Formats: sequence, C-alpha cells, structure tokens
Amino acid sequence: MANRKSSNRKSLNRKLLYHLLPVVFWLLAIGGSVLPFLSIFNLQFSIFNYTIGYAVAVPVLLCFFIVSRIKRHTNSIEECFVVALLLGIAAYWLPTVILIILPVWGYLIYRNVFSLKSFLASLIGFATVAIWIFALYQFSIFNFQFSITRNACAWLPLGAILLAWLASAITRNILKER
Repeated sequence: MANRKSSNRKSLNRKLLYHLLPVVFWLLAIGGSVLPFLSIFNLQFSIFNYTIGYAVAVPVLLCFFIVSRIKRHTNSIEECFVVALLLGIAAYWLPTVILIILPVWGYLIYRNVFSLKSFLASLIGFATVAIWIFALYQFSIFNFQFSITRNACAWLPLGAILLAWLASAITRNILKER
C-alpha cells in the first residue's frame, strides 16, 4: 500500500513538473529579456533595435516548431524550404539569424531526415527571399543596408526566448510519461 502511494505521488509530481517547469522557463525568459530596460543597467541602445528581437523570435520559433514536428525517416524537403523562407525573412532585420540554419541542418542529420534535396530546398528558400528583397529594393519599397552588427542587441530577447523554448522542450521530453 505504501509503495502504491509513493508511485502515485511520483506520478503527480512528474505531471506537475511537466506543466510548471516550462512556465517557469518562459517567465525567466521574459524577465531576462526585459531586464535591460531597467534603469539600473543604463544600457545605451535603441529600443526599436531591441524590440526587433521579439519580432525576429516569431519566425525563428516557427522554424523550430516545424523542424521538431518532422517524423523520423520521412521526407523533409518542404519543411527545409519553409524554414529557409522564415529565416530569410527574419534575416532582413537581423542578418546573423541565417546562421540558425546550421543547427537546424545538424538536427535533421541527427534525425536521418536530411538529404541533398533538403539542402537544395533550403538554398532555394534563401534565394527566393533574396530575390524578393532585391526586387523590392529596386522599386524603393525597402531600404536594405547589409550589416552584421546592425541590430546586434536584438539577440538578447531572441536568445532568451530560444533558450526558454529549448529548456522547456528538453524538460517535457524528459518528463514525458512512457
């Protein structure tokens, strides 16, 4: 009887942690990304450049959600194209975000779903965004100036959000009932 109570208590604790730990990680990410706004840090940066990190986080998180939903030993061509499109769009505001494709490719290689077609689909996705940005620039709709350091402070909220997503995904995977 005592063994059964202990087992039920462990199951309840596991379910509680399964739901609460990701919430804690997301709250820490929000707190960590809002922290530079406090006057005690007195950081000198443009709030517009900083808030771009939140706007860039949306397509980057969509990329991670798309990649994490790919089943093993399936075709990943469409997903690689969409991920490259989203990262290309996000790279308009934060050019260094294109480098996120490297861990995505590594994850797909690890899951045995990456192929030459997936690689080419990624390149076609980036090329599609580049062609559209070039065309819109020619018609003076966008004013694009490439700079690696432009909006570099946008990595603070983006990094906090990505770390929260990664920590919550790992936690949920570990605490998932088998």
